[in-house]
Amino acid sequence: MTDKNTVLEKKFISAVVYLRNDAGRIESFADKLTEFLSSNFVDYEIIFANDASTDDSIPVIKSLCARDSRMRAVSIVQMGHFQGQESAMNAGRDLAIGDFVYEFDDMLMDYDRDLMLQVYHKALEGYDIVSAGCSNAISVSSRIFYHYYNRLSASEKDISSETFRILSRRAINKVKMIDQYIPYRKAIYMNCGLESAFLTYESGDAGLRKKMMKGRHERSALAVDSLIYFTNAMEKLSIWICVLFAIVALAVGADIIYETAAFTHPVEGWRSTMGFLSIGFFGVFLVLAIILRYLSVLVNLVFKKTRYLIAGIDKVTS
Repeated sequence: MTDKNTVLEKKFISAVVYLRNDAGRIESFADKLTEFLSSNFVDYEIIFANDASTDDSIPVIKSLCARDSRMRAVSIVQMGHFQGQESAMNAGRDLAIGDFVYEFDDMLMDYDRDLMLQVYHKALEGYDIVSAGCSNAISVSSRIFYHYYNRLSASEKDISSETFRILSRRAINKVKMIDQYIPYRKAIYMNCGLESAFLTYESGDAGLRKKMMKGRHERSALAVDSLIYFTNAMEKLSIWICVLFAIVALAVGADIIYETAAFTHPVEGWRSTMGFLSIGFFGVFLVLAIILRYLSVLVNLVFKKTRYLIAGIDKVTS
């Protein structure tokens, strides 16, 4: 319940929540979220970005809205088909009308409610993007990705594993002005030129947090695309492949000289030819794979105008 002495903030707040087969978590998450919003803000809305859920997520939300007066402004963005977290959240964010917009990438609220208020107050200090991330539940693969991304990226601002964030209307408008289709929100936010801040917390259920992170299968493809978009990782990889070719060629040449000088009689040309061909073909196909990946990304950036496909928008309450 809201304390009578509490002065509610008059900024309109939007909360965009990613939804993908989360029927078992919706009630607990929605109760905590609406309690936070109704206790601190006069006006707010909740937008669920439904990424083609196949469980009872939508009936659960509608049932909650029918019996909880705090869920007075709820919308559900129905994605046309499963398109991944980034596209779904982009669709939800574009629908939001708040002065500030919260983005919740999942429904595991393993942090104190006060943290949500802290990121809001931090935003009022002049930061357009304020993120919160868990410090004790980052997988090894994520640590490796963020390490190399931050090392190879030209951006002065590092990115890390994030749970939720708040965006100012200015940040949202600036992101919308970008003509190119770049799905990785986190990297775009850090490269848009606006002030940002990052707060950390310790998860109350680190095991479940790691499990949920592993459950998003599109993360691997997104990580590769992000390295192509914002770093020179693939260029450096191509250079190292060329260096490897040079080393192999030198090694084969040295082996041929040794066999000639030692007057040995192996099967003539077998070792050098097969070794060179096998490694050579491996390198050629690896380089071709990198080139094809680059071409695929360029085609998406130049010709893919549709950022997401929406089947419809349900105004549950208003």
